[in-house]
Amino acid sequence: MEEARVGGIREWYLSHRRPVDALLIALLSALAAFLGFSGIWSIFSVLPADASPWWTLATALPACILVLTKHRAPWLSLIAATVVFAVDLFTTGGLGPLVVLLDVLWTAAFLASPRARRRILIAMILSVVVLFVVALLVSEASAPTAFLVAVQFGAFVGTDYWWAVAVSQANELADLHRQRAEEAAAAAVRDRAEAVLRERETMAKELHDVVAGHVLAMAIRAEAALSTPADERADRAALQAVRDAGIDAHGALRSMIAVLRRGDGELSPTPRLADVEALADDARRAGLRVRVSADGVTTLTGPTEQAVVRVVREALSNCLRHAGGAEVDVTMEERDAVIAVRVESRGGAPLVSAGYEGGGWGLSMLAERVEALGGRFSAGPHAGGWLVEAQLPARPV
Repeated sequence: MEEARVGGIREWYLSHRRPVDALLIALLSALAAFLGFSGIWSIFSVLPADASPWWTLATALPACILVLTKHRAPWLSLIAATVVFAVDLFTTGGLGPLVVLLDVLWTAAFLASPRARRRILIAMILSVVVLFVVALLVSEASAPTAFLVAVQFGAFVGTDYWWAVAVSQANELADLHRQRAEEAAAAAVRDRAEAVLRERETMAKELHDVVAGHVLAMAIRAEAALSTPADERADRAALQAVRDAGIDAHGALRSMIAVLRRGDGELSPTPRLADVEALADDARRAGLRVRVSADGVTTLTGPTEQAVVRVVREALSNCLRHAGGAEVDVTMEERDAVIAVRVESRGGAPLVSAGYEGGGWGLSMLAERVEALGGRFSAGPHAGGWLVEAQLPARPV
């Protein structure tokens, strides 16, 4: 309860700070006059020594108005406060104009730019020197007294200026740290978004490379069985092939789900060069006439080996989709530390049923994989058929 009351008073004061400060300075000036406090700069005063302390309000009350304008017009308020203080310096020597000058000086230095602050500092140094010279030449004060007055005034305005600059620089430093923290938070958000995107792309590639091929094989074998006259032996063979592809797809999905739940391991088994012959056997069972030649290709580095197998797999899948029954030549050879892969199809006919067209993602992802290893990839019509070709470094850097 007490904290809430204190917090409410603080909020009220902050929202009415300028008029409250002006009123407090006016009350302080009135209290000083009531107590007979005047002539603090008596060595400069041109008034009689017995002048009433209440005359100090003649400069103090107008100076309080500048407290209300110091934020809207800090430079004009500072010049006006300096003029009022100079008038008070040679007349009544009250407390109010000095307090107002320090308050307006603090605000001006706090809000000023570094260049403007240097100007304020130069003006302060000149004012201290001028005050010393005036005290020494105009008044009857001795040199030590004039020096002491100048040092006192310099201490007042110098401390005020230093405090304002220190608070301003602390606020600027806090703003800089806040800005850097916001930039770091934004960068973290971008990094998380990019990581999620990369993870999704990896999952999409693995789903396409592993699961989509098995599902497509199931659909193609079922399509082939449905498009020919009923034959118990052929139909059972087609069902067996569909079953085998379904089991493979199920195993691949289980492996991906397990990896995603644990957060470690590989999303799918790493393709090996030995898998090429198995891919060719699957394509033959689906109706393609496939010949494989891998002269001189024995051992490859991991990334290159995986890319070679994926090129063959995607090319054979496209042949099943777009050129059923075609003759396909799969050629792999190594020359001058470069692995060349060619999958060339001739003849064949596309599947008549809709739903097998694909979206072109497979070839685009293949191109990304090959180019990421420093290789070259191409795919397109060739001599009455289709040619998929890739060249990869045997040992990528």
